[in-house]
Amino acid sequence: MYRTKKVVVVMPAYNAAKTVRQTYLEVKDQGLVDHVILVDDGSRDDTVAVARSLEGVQVHVHDVNKGYGGNQKTCYRLALEAGADIVIMIHPDYQYTPQLLPAMVSMIGNDLYPCVLGSRILGGYALKGGMPLWKYVANRGLTAVENLLLGAKLSEYHTGYRGFSRAVLEKVNLTHNSDDFVFDNQMLAQILWHGFTIGEVSCPTKYFAEASSINFRRSTKYGFGCLGTGLSFRLARAGVYRSKLFS
Repeated sequence: MYRTKKVVVVMPAYNAAKTVRQTYLEVKDQGLVDHVILVDDGSRDDTVAVARSLEGVQVHVHDVNKGYGGNQKTCYRLALEAGADIVIMIHPDYQYTPQLLPAMVSMIGNDLYPCVLGSRILGGYALKGGMPLWKYVANRGLTAVENLLLGAKLSEYHTGYRGFSRAVLEKVNLTHNSDDFVFDNQMLAQILWHGFTIGEVSCPTKYFAEASSINFRRSTKYGFGCLGTGLSFRLARAGVYRSKLFS
């Protein structure tokens, strides 16, 4: 626990059999985590078997693939049911380092920020870690537009390393969010809509064969989804459009 607050780590998993053990062991090494929940989204490898072999991991299995956003909805529901005060989402593909857990937990646990992101852009780690140039350019361009539309000043909106207070997860209604990758973006927009502040920490990242990544076609779809979310936010804020996401 951190200052009497229960810390729960959630891992949305899909075909992560080769990396989930290493990720979990580093999570436990940080010494702050009370509970780990892994939600498997219909993996076709041995992710479930490996996860169940890890002591203390709560494993939940989707019978059918519900998508990245659908997986997260289950993650956060189970974390709240487990009594979490602080929830950190980290991918079990070992792309993000669990060594940042103490920093993220302390920022939330000390009531500095109710939401904290591990940013690949701060510190210049993205390209150094192997992010493809086209993804880096798209990331920077989308982030600039979204900052204008959402009225924020984040270094990036597209990281999969995120931490939330219980208050955030109880306030934000995720029901109408996409079950696809744009869920991440919609959730951040909702957090800003409700007036919560978002902090960031510089996060090294690794791109390698086992690390999950979406292809160009799905990245393009995601990009347009992000722009749509930003426009909906701006129009809803102006009172000329009603969106189920921002209510």
